[in-house]
Amino acid sequence: MSQNTAPRSPSAASGGTGASSGTLFAGVLMVVIGILDILQGIAAIAEDDVYTRVGDYVFKFDLTSWGWVHVILGILVALAGAGILKGSEWGRMGGITLASLNVIAQFLFLPYHPWWALFSMAISIFVIWALATDDTSFRKSGVA
Repeated sequence: MSQNTAPRSPSAASGGTGASSGTLFAGVLMVVIGILDILQGIAAIAEDDVYTRVGDYVFKFDLTSWGWVHVILGILVALAGAGILKGSEWGRMGGITLASLNVIAQFLFLPYHPWWALFSMAISIFVIWALATDDTSFRKSGVA
């Protein structure tokens, strides 16, 4: 009876789906959040009275300018999500960076759409976690 004494990697022990499934889900979330940011930006550009300010915040920006910020950021987030789904390293690093920028942008957008901003911030934080904890690309290159 032969015994296999080769060390098993963490992904092999868990069936190989743990981190890569989280990364796949993060990529899908980035595409969806990117598209929704684009739509949110278009709504802000088209009509200044679509969003009304809730409360008195320190951060006051022109809503049309915020619309363009959301459109551009949404396009970049969706493209990074597509890169993640293709398995590219630039998509993963860009995803972490753009998800971080999305958290900041949504924080500054709190006065206009608080519940959506909080939800989008939470999703972006999950994306950052999922992409930062996936070490499959490090195992491919022999770093870890």
